Amino acid sequence: MDFVISNATVVTMNAEREVLREAEIVISDRRIVKVGPPTRGGKNGVRQSIDARGRVVVPGFIHGHLHACQTLCRNRADGLELLDWLRERIWPFEAAHDAESMRASADLTFLELIKSGATGLLDMGSVRHYDQVFESARDCGIRITGGKAMMDHGQGLPAGLRESTEASIAESLGLLERWHGQEGDRLRYAFAPRFVLSCTEGLMRQVGELAKKHGVRIHTHASENPTECDVVREKTGMDNVAYFDSLGMLGPHTTLAHCVWLTANEHRLIRESRTCVCHCPASNLKLASGYAKIPEMLAEKMSLSLGSDGAPCNNNLDMFVEMRLAALIHKPRSGPTAVTALQVLEMATLGGARAIGMEQEVGSIEVGKRADLSLIDLVGAHATPKGEDLVSQLVFAGRSSDVTDVMIDGRLVMKNRELTTLNEGQVLAAAERHASRLAELIS
Repeated sequence: MDFVISNATVVTMNAEREVLREAEIVISDRRIVKVGPPTRGGKNGVRQSIDARGRVVVPGFIHGHLHACQTLCRNRADGLELLDWLRERIWPFEAAHDAESMRASADLTFLELIKSGATGLLDMGSVRHYDQVFESARDCGIRITGGKAMMDHGQGLPAGLRESTEASIAESLGLLERWHGQEGDRLRYAFAPRFVLSCTEGLMRQVGELAKKHGVRIHTHASENPTECDVVREKTGMDNVAYFDSLGMLGPHTTLAHCVWLTANEHRLIRESRTCVCHCPASNLKLASGYAKIPEMLAEKMSLSLGSDGAPCNNNLDMFVEMRLAALIHKPRSGPTAVTALQVLEMATLGGARAIGMEQEVGSIEVGKRADLSLIDLVGAHATPKGEDLVSQLVFAGRSSDVTDVMIDGRLVMKNRELTTLNEGQVLAAAERHASRLAELIS
């Protein structure tokens, strides 16, 4: 036994959605080997232990859509809608990155995610320097499925984001070969064509074929903004999701971010293909894009996850914020029970696991699964009194500051609110330094 967590309240997210009281979690060789009543007698051979009395253990949150490359642009891209936001702020900022600033951006991203209870993410990078994102994830211990943005088309692209179809495919395959399956499968590759307006049909078609050939995921944006949808129809003669379907890109191995402006036919295509959708409520509200029809998607049993998107359109990377918003914003239109706290927590855990194609490995606290866990201390004034529904308390009252410990692959990456794999002071200083330098380059 490598690790024992004792006296815990465990929100398992197993098939029965059990909440266990005064339970014990035993971890060996990075996996959960027991969840249940405490073992009587001594714990011979246990290397480490946590007495979690009074705390809640949940599956680590998994962001279904994020851009680690954008975090240094936080608080520098407010007050714009999607296409202007991209062209005037985000693309110039991404194009200005060098390897060092990309590493600083990734370090800051993963620091924030871990401190807020996240153990994994599906990430889309910029066009270049994606090795640095994987290097950061390797070193800090987070679980990542990600890939470089693919952009072989589009007007007004900065020079640093322009690439040919051949170069985009070649670099993606190179990254896949270098990183996919590394660190005990904690690092995984995903093809990441940015969206229809920045990719040629030839590139998209090759992505559909290569993802199936190599057994990896596709991660892209779809139907985020009404203007975007109009331009896609002008370009392709089809709606976003119908276009992806025509290119062989849909399926359980694909995650589509946003999906705010879907037609009834697109709903059908997503449902029948079992394609995953990531709901990004804060981003969609801040960019005035609207919000996805999550109550309808839940009724259609679509595969749903939650994500914060990038820091410049949020402006934080906190799953507690996304859970609260996702549970609230649909109620005025669809009623007070439209999206329940349990459904939202599932989107943040099991849904995220499906978004990265690892639902058999992570997303719930069950025997045989990898030990990706977060411990939460709900004792502050904001969470008192507790009430009867623990899941509702987590979703509506929980805060990232309540997270005390985070474990990924059986390794504590945060202990007693102190990071063990990242030096917070150094990360913040580097982020400020590189963010200022990038801002000067594009001013």
